[in-house]
Amino acid sequence: YKPKVGAPEAVAQTQAQGAAEPEKPKEPSAHYKPKVKASQTAEADLTEWDVDDEYHDDDDPGYRIREITENELLAELATKGQPSGGADAAAADELNQCAPADDGSAAGSSAVAEASQPAAAEVPEAAAPKASAFATVGARDAGEAQEARPVRASKPPVRRAAKYASSGDKFYPVELEGVIYDSFNLRVVFERDKTGFEESKELPIKTHSVIAARYQIVEYLGSAAFSRAVQCLDLENNKMVCMKIIKNDKDFFDQSLDEIKLLKYININGDVDEHGVLRLYDYFYHKEHLIIVTELLRDNLYEFSKFTRECGDTPPYFTLGRLQKIASQVLTALEYVHSLKLIHCDLKPENILIRSYSRCEVKVIDFGSSCFVDDHLSSYVQSRSYRAPEVMLGLPYDQKIDLWSLGCILAELWTGYVLFQNESVQSLLARILGIIGDFPYHLMTRGRYVPQYFTQDGQLYQEIEGPACPERGRRLHLLVPKKSSLRQRMRTDCEEFIDFLTQLLQLDPELRPTATEAMEHPWLAKCRYSDGL
Repeated sequence: YKPKVGAPEAVAQTQAQGAAEPEKPKEPSAHYKPKVKASQTAEADLTEWDVDDEYHDDDDPGYRIREITENELLAELATKGQPSGGADAAAADELNQCAPADDGSAAGSSAVAEASQPAAAEVPEAAAPKASAFATVGARDAGEAQEARPVRASKPPVRRAAKYASSGDKFYPVELEGVIYDSFNLRVVFERDKTGFEESKELPIKTHSVIAARYQIVEYLGSAAFSRAVQCLDLENNKMVCMKIIKNDKDFFDQSLDEIKLLKYININGDVDEHGVLRLYDYFYHKEHLIIVTELLRDNLYEFSKFTRECGDTPPYFTLGRLQKIASQVLTALEYVHSLKLIHCDLKPENILIRSYSRCEVKVIDFGSSCFVDDHLSSYVQSRSYRAPEVMLGLPYDQKIDLWSLGCILAELWTGYVLFQNESVQSLLARILGIIGDFPYHLMTRGRYVPQYFTQDGQLYQEIEGPACPERGRRLHLLVPKKSSLRQRMRTDCEEFIDFLTQLLQLDPELRPTATEAMEHPWLAKCRYSDGL
């Protein structure tokens, strides 16, 4: 199925009507104009966005690679001036602290051998403070940097009086030692007079077949890491639904039980259509598979963006006006989810689905990775290209990681290119450094994973696979970020849009707005664009 995009004549007619009526916005809704390679552009044709931009084009990786050996790096660090105690010893200590946590090729070098100690994530903070790896980075003015550190006066998130779905159990919910225990029923749908395992570990998906005597398969929609999705007709009420079939795996089963619990919690606390989140219809266990039934939506933003780019003869769908609509709706969903003390933890284009193409309505889905703010937060959350800096560096995080993800999503929809490409964590960090700027000092000194990616003087490094040279040590790549900016990557004169992205992509989470604060940004003002709010 290929979604219908508005006809050019209809779009032109709408814009013409908007220009004729004084109450309509005067500013047309722009779309992105790709960057052309410098070799294909005359110097006279260069725009203001191209000046001092080190990116060749939109496909540029965003960094240069310098190959170096361990001993060469140690020598360079020694010549930069080290604390008393000997340059060689200080340089060796530096490399020990910046070595990758999972290094397995350390034999033959004393510096590398010491680096094979447990990773930063495995060592208690009090036992091995990794901040010493960056003692030479701004050490003389560290106190001044801490005093000058700006802090956003954030409004505390609105906490609603949460409701919980009825357990249907006479005993639960019950409180014991300050902990409230609750439950929900899980129906097991089975065939009478039959036992034993299924013939296949995968539930067969055949068009027109009926699952659990109620849901008739209409179309296969796609698959994800731990589930498959099909469009079904609910024979009970003659309604089209989306069925998510969880793979037969214990870990996937447990994670999906969490998703059901959270969807029930989200659905009972407010109008899911008003708040732009997924509606849950049903869930049950059938033929060794957990099955979740939800409302049926359209394409996700990743697939739809890819489709519209491939159809070069159609007008771009993701104009500034439509991006304004999407941003407002996603912020509404995040504000609601955050008010329930939840973090989405996996916001990306694939998890924002279109509800209406013509009205540009979307909904946020997939709460399988979500967690409560009071949970023991995992260090492995968010898809890499949309992962917030505090998560990558191994710092405490909160609901503001979702705001970083939204900034990445809007930039990607606007340009058609992933803002922070994810060949590796180091390459992603290189693009962040080149586009956004240097990480604040206090983040670098507190991050548990900083020594896995940065040398003591703040250079990004990545070890080259293969055996180390006995004489020269490990072979390393130093990733040198190419200088650019959000303005140069977005290539637009809309100051409000650039500022909106800048706020969402603040490296310091304390400076990043909450969902409620972001909704008050001037770029989201109504009647700015003919196809916007």
